[in-house]
Amino acid sequence: MYALIDCNNFYASCERVFQPQYNGKPIVVLSNNDGCVISRSDEAKKLGIPMGAPEFKCRELLKQHNAIVFSSNYPLYGDLSERVMKILEYYCPSIEVYSIDEAFLNFNGMQIDNFNDYGIQIKERVQKWISIPTSIGFAPSKALAKVANKIARKFPEHTKGVYVIDTDEKRIKALKWTKVEDIWGIGFRLSKKMKARNILTALDFVQAYNEAFIKKEMGITGLRLKYELEGKSVIDIDEPKNKKSIAITRSFKQDITDILELKERISTFAMVCGEKLRKQKSCCYNIIVYLRKDKYQDSQYNFYKMETLPFATNSGITISNTAIKMLNEIYQKGSIYKKAGVIVTQIIPEDKKQFHLFEEENPKHQLLMKIMDDFQKKTGERKIKLANQNLKATWIMKQNHLSKKYTTDINEILCVKC
Repeated sequence: MYALIDCNNFYASCERVFQPQYNGKPIVVLSNNDGCVISRSDEAKKLGIPMGAPEFKCRELLKQHNAIVFSSNYPLYGDLSERVMKILEYYCPSIEVYSIDEAFLNFNGMQIDNFNDYGIQIKERVQKWISIPTSIGFAPSKALAKVANKIARKFPEHTKGVYVIDTDEKRIKALKWTKVEDIWGIGFRLSKKMKARNILTALDFVQAYNEAFIKKEMGITGLRLKYELEGKSVIDIDEPKNKKSIAITRSFKQDITDILELKERISTFAMVCGEKLRKQKSCCYNIIVYLRKDKYQDSQYNFYKMETLPFATNSGITISNTAIKMLNEIYQKGSIYKKAGVIVTQIIPEDKKQFHLFEEENPKHQLLMKIMDDFQKKTGERKIKLANQNLKATWIMKQNHLSKKYTTDINEILCVKC
């Protein structure tokens, strides 16, 4: 048996953890630079605020209903997510963290007498310890657990946030209720093709006469999904894997034309790429610099340049120096730049690195990187930086509605007056 645990309206729920006065009130969380709505409380959904809507388009509606608006506070969300996952590990050691607010649990080999009661225990523990509401779906396969989770979320008054698909009767009823566009892995384009074929529900999707069509359109992935919806588990829990590429890209708070400002951003992105490589104990060969100009100024507005190093590296200094060199080559004076990024690819494990006879990195880099990583791990802040970086801020973004970092910054922790 598998379970899918989904944190309800996760970002909005995280904001309520330390500000319970907003319980029952409409809340929205905005994306980087306060651009679009990326999380809504149930109350905000009822107002008709669509997911992904630009903030300026729904500003009046938000004001009209006194909705609370937050800038995205990823350090807080990441920390609370990690705490939720730790609780889930206590209930089941086989866990796949599917996203920041979702996790699959695999109960195969465990003796659970009543999954519904077990789910309610998990839900209550997360609510009591972290104050994050969750929905939990149990089923014999991961795709069916997704369906069960949607039912638990959709009908909380009947399910109490937990639903178990443990009989064929329940499975068929759930598949009949699930629209084809809501099936895990079916996107907008695929759902249009399915509907044109008169496949309107998950129950239509699993019919034998549709198997050839599914195989033609989705290949083996579609067949596996069909088997999963039939209750046959063919998609196992994914073990954590190292990323094959790492990209750090951001839109700027305001337009940039000065190359020195661009160098500061590129260096910062390169240093973060180095951090992520070292965290997963990897090195990279390829470094790509990305720039985006104002698309209304020029028809060609995306620019990339890549360089392959003679040796693998995870040093932020090497990545930054290489990226700055490429930036100098693609920068156009007088142009307005909106976004930039650094991407590293051809990633190999750190212990598989081959040393070069004639060209090698300065060995002092590794010691310096270790000191920087240790300091950041201890303080939670990026205080040691390259000289061309902004020493006061890493992510320079528009965050006019940012809440405090209640759990990741000792200076912003809650004070209790006794």
